[in-house]
Amino acid sequence: MPDLIFVTEDDENIREMLKMVLTSFSYRVSAFENAEEALAACEKTRPSLMIFDIMLPGMDGVSAVKILRSRSAFKSLPVLMLTAKDAETDKVVGLDAGADDYLAKPFGLMELAARVRALLRRTAPTEASPLRYGALIINPAAREVMLDGSLIELTYKEFELLHLLVINSDRVIPRDELLNAVWGCNYVGETRTLDAHIRSLRQKLNDSAENQTYIKTIRNVGYRFCGVPT
Repeated sequence: MPDLIFVTEDDENIREMLKMVLTSFSYRVSAFENAEEALAACEKTRPSLMIFDIMLPGMDGVSAVKILRSRSAFKSLPVLMLTAKDAETDKVVGLDAGADDYLAKPFGLMELAARVRALLRRTAPTEASPLRYGALIINPAAREVMLDGSLIELTYKEFELLHLLVINSDRVIPRDELLNAVWGCNYVGETRTLDAHIRSLRQKLNDSAENQTYIKTIRNVGYRFCGVPT
């Protein structure tokens, strides 16, 4: 599934240009006019990378990154900062706030794409080794799941859902985020789709709704993977 990038830029022309360019490189993009909207969207859907302009109406980009880094679920989320200023102090302030990279306006579109690729590559989780949780083994590279030594047949969506839960095991994933990430950005289907896939996953993993060994239901919020790594 293509990486999702959140772009926060108050200049409409630049915002639309960034969205168009990143989309042309096959990224999924959500664009915001202010930092408050971008941070609120993070609570529903976790992006792969965020781009903040430093100078924004209301909360500035530096303050937004500080808030982002104060939340455990977003400490490792890659952040690229944009600014019209080219003073070294502005670069230092942005990086000290927790940004991973910095790009001064005006910038080349190919350079922007290269910076984004580098950040995503640098922070991409390694999938070389299988993930082990007692009797459960998940091999992302081969898209295989084994339980007690036997191969478990999962559908494409079931594997995507399980893998998403596993790599985000440090937090509860809201239902809307799971739907959007697995079924597509801004998915508007019935939430029974998610419930049916969770039910099927639990059945295949011998994980009942009562014992919840691997997938825990957080009522009125979403789901969390609770397997213990070995």
